[in-house]
Amino acid sequence: MRRKKMWRYLIPVVLFIALVGFFARGLQLDPSYVPSPLIGKSIPSFVLPTLADADATLSDTDLRGQVSLINVWATWCVGCREEHAYLVELANESQIPIYGLNWKDDSERARQWLLQLGNPYTVTAVDLEGRVAIDFGVYGAPETFLVDADGTVLFKHLSPLTRDVWQQEFLPRIAQANQ
Repeated sequence: MRRKKMWRYLIPVVLFIALVGFFARGLQLDPSYVPSPLIGKSIPSFVLPTLADADATLSDTDLRGQVSLINVWATWCVGCREEHAYLVELANESQIPIYGLNWKDDSERARQWLLQLGNPYTVTAVDLEGRVAIDFGVYGAPETFLVDADGTVLFKHLSPLTRDVWQQEFLPRIAQANQ
């Protein structure tokens, strides 16, 4: 009889301790880290019209030959506006080309945005339907991908790009890719 009562109290205590352990582990995880299935793989094949000229295109093959960035952005994206000034600065001081992927956006608004705020992009592709963004595994804008000269995705950053993130996450990977 006594054993029966003991198990009645012991089982909830053990379950509570296990639950506390799961929560404690969860508190140690970085909530901004979302793994990308593309890391270490080639960028998806795509051909999209450019923002500057709808008759011209940007494709995955255009991105090969040097280390580059692909920045997913839109005019409706608050974080994109937050990072835009730094992207313009980065484009002026860095040798890394930045390709824009304008995602599910109004093209005229996007052109006005770049005229008013500056254009950090070597070329901007227009992904009106968001299909290419889906192939890239985009969760939301802004997202920035670091791609090596062979077209392999080296790194994916979610949220606005900052100088600290650039120095801590991108520069070491760029140095390694250029070796």
